[in-house]
Amino acid sequence: MDYVIGIDFGSDSVRALLVNAADGQEMASAVHQYSRWKKGLYCDPNKSQFRQHPQDYTEGLEQTIKACVQQVGHTIAERVRGISVDTTGSTIVAVNRQGRPLALTNDFSSNPNAMFVLWKDHTATLEADEINQLCSQWPTDYSKYVGGIYSSEWFWAKILKISRDDVAVRQSAYSWVEHCDWISFLLTGGDDVTQLKASRCAAGHKAMWHESWAGLPPNDFFVALDPLLDGLVDRMYQHTYTSDKPAGTLSQEWADRLGLSSDVVVGVGAFDAHMGAVGGEIKPNYLCKIMGTSTCDIVVIPNSEEERLVKGICGQVKGSVVPGMLGLEAGQSAFGDVYAWYAGLIREPMINAIRQSDVISVESKEKLIAEITEKLLMKLVRASSKEEIGSGGVVSLEWMNGRRTPDANQRLRGAITGLNLGSSSAKVFRSLLEATCYGARKIVERFVDEGIEIRGIIALGGVAQKSPEIMQMMADVMNRSISVVRSQQTCALGAAIFAAVCAEIHPSIEEAMQKMGQGFQREYHPIASAVHAYEAHYQQYCALYANMDNFQQQMITDEHE
Repeated sequence: MDYVIGIDFGSDSVRALLVNAADGQEMASAVHQYSRWKKGLYCDPNKSQFRQHPQDYTEGLEQTIKACVQQVGHTIAERVRGISVDTTGSTIVAVNRQGRPLALTNDFSSNPNAMFVLWKDHTATLEADEINQLCSQWPTDYSKYVGGIYSSEWFWAKILKISRDDVAVRQSAYSWVEHCDWISFLLTGGDDVTQLKASRCAAGHKAMWHESWAGLPPNDFFVALDPLLDGLVDRMYQHTYTSDKPAGTLSQEWADRLGLSSDVVVGVGAFDAHMGAVGGEIKPNYLCKIMGTSTCDIVVIPNSEEERLVKGICGQVKGSVVPGMLGLEAGQSAFGDVYAWYAGLIREPMINAIRQSDVISVESKEKLIAEITEKLLMKLVRASSKEEIGSGGVVSLEWMNGRRTPDANQRLRGAITGLNLGSSSAKVFRSLLEATCYGARKIVERFVDEGIEIRGIIALGGVAQKSPEIMQMMADVMNRSISVVRSQQTCALGAAIFAAVCAEIHPSIEEAMQKMGQGFQREYHPIASAVHAYEAHYQQYCALYANMDNFQQQMITDEHE
């Protein structure tokens, strides 16, 4: 019996999952919350600045794997043969020649610009605009395989932003790497960043890498963008690797730290949603929705089919999900984050009032605050499910963190309209739930309009697992059945599936999915009467969508002028 470990780095925590490679049985798991991130360090939500310290990652990596080893004992730990990693993305960091993040050096230990720039950091909107303008004028449109619109969430926009803002970081950075690449590099004991094996997934979807122009765009493109970038691309990769390929084996240092063998194979990393789609047993032309703080929507198409450019998505890359297939990515910049934002809006004054109360003890105050914090969000979901479809005339847009797909624009902002004195918190919250589902439908419609057949929908992640109310709403809004994956740790399971192939336990990702996949726990079918009711309100959403898009775009244009 052979075992493998999948590591899933999320926005708030890291999870390790140790599984039996024969059948995917979950033997042990552990979760670590990022301690610095939990305190809000190095972040400024008002500026859309979200940074994470690499020590949060290394501490979580070590603690979760050691916890799994302790749970199963050394007999099983000795038979672990592979480790693979998925991360959020594009989440990047400046590194020195040895591949060490600058934040791990003394001079930059508390500098947010030297830390990982999280996927949802939107401080580089201006830089993304400049990249898009240059792509439209350049003889080769290097954005055409990423939907024709480059996003502030992605690799080059963030590099340019920090290079302009922080001279010290720019001058000390030999190169920049994605989180998923750095973890594999770290585990294998890499000490020369030029030897790093770059993820096909990360490079193709976020860094404008494509085989048709033999790698990344050339240096003269980046010099035209800003001379500050001169020479940087020459210190980066041109070749990339799919995640069924090994990055190397576990270094002796990390083998000792984790209690594993140095013979353990470490796979090339990828993004969480892409490996999550594999953990969810994705099939050709099925939309796999990874539903959490944001959503990432993944479709795979066999390479034998004619490739067409799909505008306004987050990239189409051969081998980025399943080797031998074209992977297409879309998604929403905020999904669960929208719900959490509204719950926090209500919770904050409640907690302040409780803390200032003179009628209950300090102990009772803390217990009450803990209960509200734990239960408020689900109470809002249940209360809103009792409201009528259409939220009593309240219509919302879910762009609280900008719009990822269709047509990325992180400058856009959310909206709530149709309010009156009868608009209760449950009605407003329901309008936000409906908006996230309507936004999901917009993505499906874009794929279909661009000639990509969607035969079914697979859902995974915290929202899919925990909220039947939202999932039924989604099925009704889309008028499509949705299958929810059984595993509660699907991204980590997907990473484990890749680890099993890298370790040559299974010959292909398809066979590993068949052996190790956990199937589905539930299927939601659209209810005809609800489908009809949502259709009318969806048209209201579409009207608001178009009007607010035009209005906010004009405001952005006016600001530039």
